Amino acid sequence: MSDEFTFRGKTMDELEEMNLNQFADLLNARGRRKIKRGLRENEKKILKNLKEKDTVRTHERNMIIVPEMVGKTVEVYNGQDFVPVEIKEKMLGHYLGEFAKTRKRVSHSAPGLGATRSSQHVPLK
Repeated sequence: MSDEFTFRGKTMDELEEMNLNQFADLLNARGRRKIKRGLRENEKKILKNLKEKDTVRTHERNMIIVPEMVGKTVEVYNGQDFVPVEIKEKMLGHYLGEFAKTRKRVSHSAPGLGATRSSQHVPLK
């Protein structure tokens, strides 16, 4: 059994030889519709810049990851700063925003300023 990556039965070499519309036929309905309607100007610009450079910064969180992006690094804006996302084969067909979280983990500590007496009670345990 080979350990070579396949996406819907196609190897990475076959995927790289496909044009964008042929790749869209392998995606789910939402991704297929987005690509068939045509990429927006910003998305085309990202793909063009990725051919020239290995790292690109973008605000386009809703761009679908295509085979020509594999192996590159895209810095995706999460609302506060740019999060570097290294594109791997398993990310194909997903959106860039899925890999740059926008919310921080909440850690609750002491009661805040203006809390009522009853809500200030913190158990000993």
